[in-house]
Amino acid sequence: MISRLIPIALTLLLAGCDIAALLADPKAVQREADAKAIGGACRYAMRSIEDCYTLNEKASKSLVFQGWKDMDQYMRDNKIDGVPSTVAKPAAPAAPVEEIIEEDKAKPKTGAKAA
Repeated sequence: MISRLIPIALTLLLAGCDIAALLADPKAVQREADAKAIGGACRYAMRSIEDCYTLNEKASKSLVFQGWKDMDQYMRDNKIDGVPSTVAKPAAPAAPVEEIIEEDKAKPKTGAKAA
């Protein structure tokens, strides 16, 4: 009788447990939360989603969009105005400058003997 109750009790206990959340990698969960926060911050700063993607290339685009969309809905529901960003967009990196080194052909070689 007891041997039959133990599996049933374990099944009931584990049925209410979110095993996937317990086994999730904490770094992955943190990256997801950061990406959503980035999207929300971009929306509050009145940046377009494309600018947000450009400024945060390492963040997951789908999670950034989800955070942006959630913040947009929150701001509309609570009639919150965005605050314009004061940080300028990063400039595109300049093309590397090629250095040209010219050798003088008129100078004699230092190792040669004069005749």
